Amino acid sequence: MCNPDDGDLIPSLLPVPHQLVMYVGQVLKDLLKLPRPLSPPVVKLESRADAEYGLPSTHAMAATAISFTLLLSATSRIQFQFEAGLMGAVLLSSLVCLSRLYTGMHSLLDVLCGVALSAVLLLVTFPFWEAFDRFQLTSPAAPGVLVALPLLLSYTYPRLDHYSPTCGDTTTILGVAAGCSVGYWTAAQLGVTFEPPAEALPVALGPLTAGALAAGAARYVVGAAVLLATRQAVKTACLRALFAWYRVAPREEDGARRRREIEVPCKFVTYAVIGVVNSALINRLFLALGIWR
Repeated sequence: MCNPDDGDLIPSLLPVPHQLVMYVGQVLKDLLKLPRPLSPPVVKLESRADAEYGLPSTHAMAATAISFTLLLSATSRIQFQFEAGLMGAVLLSSLVCLSRLYTGMHSLLDVLCGVALSAVLLLVTFPFWEAFDRFQLTSPAAPGVLVALPLLLSYTYPRLDHYSPTCGDTTTILGVAAGCSVGYWTAAQLGVTFEPPAEALPVALGPLTAGALAAGAARYVVGAAVLLATRQAVKTACLRALFAWYRVAPREEDGARRRREIEVPCKFVTYAVIGVVNSALINRLFLALGIWR
């Protein structure tokens, strides 16, 4: 939401820490060590995930968490028909769950457990959503806590007897969440957020005009380009620094990327910076370019 005359922004926060949902799911995979569906008879369409375990489906968990936290948190801020929003949340999460069955990545049990686990986490954390937002935006301790804790969790992720991308994927999730939190806090401290008066909530959605669609497409292109460039620059710099620090020979670099002492800091720093850029700078760029709406 934006007030272009004042140039003020309100961060687009989701009130539940989705990194908790994903971290719990990823850790359970590597603790339970239940295999993915056998192939054959299943035809797997994603070979990258062969080294990962199956239960629970973290795609199902993420789809459920994102869909329903958006639905529940939007009711007090945006005017919309709740039944239509509920149908949209169910449809989106169901399509993601079905896609995991179609691609052969998960069994029905994996998907159902993922949905159930995500639902339990949403119910448990729901009473604390507002408190978490206030802490994230206003507490002087927020940047330190919201960076140190995810970094600690990344380094203490359960170790397996073989390489699996789950640790790196989890670090990516925790890193971008930490970066977004720092960006939100920074914007709030600088006073570049806009909060409508309580009596104005929930606000009405603007009309979906051709101009709004064009501005949305422009924001997508500009935002994606900036974030991809940020990722490439920061990842390259991190790898160069870590290879130099650990004295990795050029011929060993491909294998060294999987070492935890290199993979974790590289991915965490890279995606934390992406999170900061996304939450604190991209919207300001949109305003400067006149494509906010």
